[in-house]
Amino acid sequence: MSDEDTAAGAASDEMKRRFREALDKKNARQHAGEAHLDAGGAVHEPHGRAGHKREFRRKSG
Repeated sequence: MSDEDTAAGAASDEMKRRFREALDKKNARQHAGEAHLDAGGAVHEPHGRAGHKREFRRKSG
């Protein structure tokens, strides 16, 4: 029974190692393009007021 436990443990460790390598590779690729993180976006207040009162007109015709 100890041989089965060791084989299962080794397979589990191997799978964990492969997942860890894949995660490290993914994170390395994701952080490769970290430019302009301190710059702000073009839209500063997307849900604020537009600066004028909205005007509603009826559809004619």
